[in-house]
Amino acid sequence: MEVMRPTLIRIGGRIYRKNHIQEKAHQHEEEEEAFYAGLGDGADEPCDAFVIEETERGYRCAFDVPSPLYKYIIGKKGETKKRLEMDTRTSISIPKPGAEGEIVITGQHRNGVISARTRIDVLVESFRKKQPFTHFLSFALNQPVIQEKFLQFKKEVLEKCSNDCGVSSSLFQNPAKLHMTIGTLVLLNEQEIQKAQELLQKCKEEFADAIAGGKPLTVEVAGIEYMNDDPAMMDILYAKVTMKDGSNQLQLIADRLMDRFVTSGLMLKEWDRVKLHATVMNTLFRKDPNADEQSNTTIGKFFKGRESFDGRNIMKLFENFYFGGVQLNSVFLSQRFSTDSSGYYATSGQLTFS
Repeated sequence: MEVMRPTLIRIGGRIYRKNHIQEKAHQHEEEEEAFYAGLGDGADEPCDAFVIEETERGYRCAFDVPSPLYKYIIGKKGETKKRLEMDTRTSISIPKPGAEGEIVITGQHRNGVISARTRIDVLVESFRKKQPFTHFLSFALNQPVIQEKFLQFKKEVLEKCSNDCGVSSSLFQNPAKLHMTIGTLVLLNEQEIQKAQELLQKCKEEFADAIAGGKPLTVEVAGIEYMNDDPAMMDILYAKVTMKDGSNQLQLIADRLMDRFVTSGLMLKEWDRVKLHATVMNTLFRKDPNADEQSNTTIGKFFKGRESFDGRNIMKLFENFYFGGVQLNSVFLSQRFSTDSSGYYATSGQLTFS
């Protein structure tokens, strides 16, 4: 089935096919080489997305790749880089580990340089997806009125449901970090962070201001729901976030932001629409109170090693719990594993639409 429906990788608005290969016994040790073996030769790829310079000795292509990804281009003992150079008849210069700079491909034949660049792009994009995310776009929902009602919710749940299997105070979100996530990003250097900041401002100019109408969005955080199918074995319980006037402004802004960031290559498309929610209880917090937002690819799935909780009574007693109404006027580029002076996530950038 994988041969009939191979993995598709989007790079710079273009889509590449990742060919299926037979797994090897030592897959983790030879991951880079195994992936590389599955790539086509790429010689006939169009190069409209590449800048290829003609030089006295042939052709040259220079481009940026974040330094944490160099090792995937080099491969174990340099084998991936050697094979790239041999198969495409090019020379590939990579900055020293930890040093940001351009990767430079040179060769006597233009198609060889194009092929090497295409292969590196596909290789980098594939392994980028395996990196833990570093940032996420968020609406902050930690206003005092929401925090106060959240703490009331926590108190009442523990008073009435603490005897239910798995229910404990360790499951609850830090009230100062209550938020709604639009999507997660892997930003591996300052240039990528700056690109995300600039894209946020473009989104403000292109559609956010117009959709918001120059005013804050008045939303309500009310009602709870769970991610998986069995309320007796919950991993994530969340509060629902809706526009007070019943409009779709919040959904529209969130979806448009996700689409723009996915198109730019900074974010992976995991759902057709953003799920408007704020996590209030999560079994990840049981082991790590500082555990941050999870990628949407894990939402609703069963995680081995996580101790689920029985949320049936919580749903029965608090299904329509009202956390409050607030006005939202900013989207934050939030840093994972961080805290600012207010207790919320440190911010690398923001979009303000009022």
